[in-house]
Amino acid sequence: MGEKAKLSFSDKEYELDLTVGTENEKALNIHELRNHTGLVTLDESFANTAACRSAITYLDGERGILRYRGYPIEELATRSRFVEVAYLLMYGDLPTPKQLNSFSGHLNLSSLIHEDMRHFFLAFPNYAHPMGLLTTMVASLATFYPVQEDLSEEEEKQVISNLVSQVRTIAAFSYKKFVGEPVVYPSHKLRFVENFLNMMFSSPVKNYQQDPDIVKAIDTFLILHADHEQNCSTSTVRLVGSSLSNVYAVISAGIAALWGRRHGGANQEVISMLTRILDSGDDGGRFIEDAKNKRARLMGFGHRIYKTFDPRAKILKELCHKLLIKPGMTNPMFDIALRLEDKALHDDYFLSRNLYPNVDFYSGLILKAANIPYDMFTVLFAIGRTPGWLAHWREMRHSENYRIARPRQIYVGPALRDYIPMDKRPAMSGTTIVRRSPVSERISNSMLEKTSDIDDNDTTRFA
Repeated sequence: MGEKAKLSFSDKEYELDLTVGTENEKALNIHELRNHTGLVTLDESFANTAACRSAITYLDGERGILRYRGYPIEELATRSRFVEVAYLLMYGDLPTPKQLNSFSGHLNLSSLIHEDMRHFFLAFPNYAHPMGLLTTMVASLATFYPVQEDLSEEEEKQVISNLVSQVRTIAAFSYKKFVGEPVVYPSHKLRFVENFLNMMFSSPVKNYQQDPDIVKAIDTFLILHADHEQNCSTSTVRLVGSSLSNVYAVISAGIAALWGRRHGGANQEVISMLTRILDSGDDGGRFIEDAKNKRARLMGFGHRIYKTFDPRAKILKELCHKLLIKPGMTNPMFDIALRLEDKALHDDYFLSRNLYPNVDFYSGLILKAANIPYDMFTVLFAIGRTPGWLAHWREMRHSENYRIARPRQIYVGPALRDYIPMDKRPAMSGTTIVRRSPVSERISNSMLEKTSDIDDNDTTRFA
């Protein structure tokens, strides 16, 4: 008999099973709670709820540990390539040379998108955000590459290869649309990251010269973002996938969730912050004091899960050091970032609140050093996270407990009311609708953004 917990309610006592994970994490199994007691649990934002059992990623926020399939992220980031890590996430083990060659070959053969899809890009406005294009185009893949309801092993492998590879191609094509240049097709002669950079930066009048240090930095960035347990976008993928929705729609939903500035857009906020500090002539000291006094937000510090250093931030900080000492690569924003970190980590205000640098604090600097445009930051995140999303989709699809997700709620609206016929309703009842001009609407929205509580952030907490 396993360990149990006891619940007392309404003069009765109930026993709840405990589920124990590999690393001795314990969870109350409440699957039968409502049937036995009539109760449901309330956990807004799911901060204390384990929505599934998963063998993909282990995360310990108190100790700053992140592992993919049991392997420390530090080892994978320094010793593996992104494609190898994608295979690990998907299938559970590091690939043999033969398996890696086969997987890489599938990705290469699947990298082209249907030529007719290029017409879709023409319909978007020139100023369309690359994330908007990516979300839409990934969903549209379902119409060009129909998916059977019951996938064979080979069909599943092809779907996975399509998405991992084609998300990268669509991302590069979206950028070309954004800058008004002709697209560059993927090459079978280049590896995953080199291929992407070539599609981004080559043109009919210029061959892109690959820099091995830039390639390594982007490859490491993708590895560090490949999975992160049950975050907002991964939970979205599992929620949408539980309905047996088309897998392309499932990944599109994940991309849409990632787009938000509280999730995938957080490193853009860091770059904006560093730019403002640099332009003001501050060395970081005044900004730290403003953050402590709630006059500014220190972006890229703190995390919903990590209560110490984010291990990914340590890796990226070292990469920044290596990259920015190269001739012509010095970035004054990196100096500002180092000063901010040093001041915050010697200040009890931040230490007592567990506000340490997270992955977003340095990832934007890596992308900026690689000349990745600001609006493409979250797109790079999506490329890296796609294997993780697919690993969760695949794990859920093969699970014995594969059921549609259907959370409960606590209703707080009006109690039962009598229906009032139209001719007996008062002239003014309930909410008054105020018509605003477009200008006043923008001012109102701007004020809301400045005053709303956005402290509860999946990837960034503010001082």
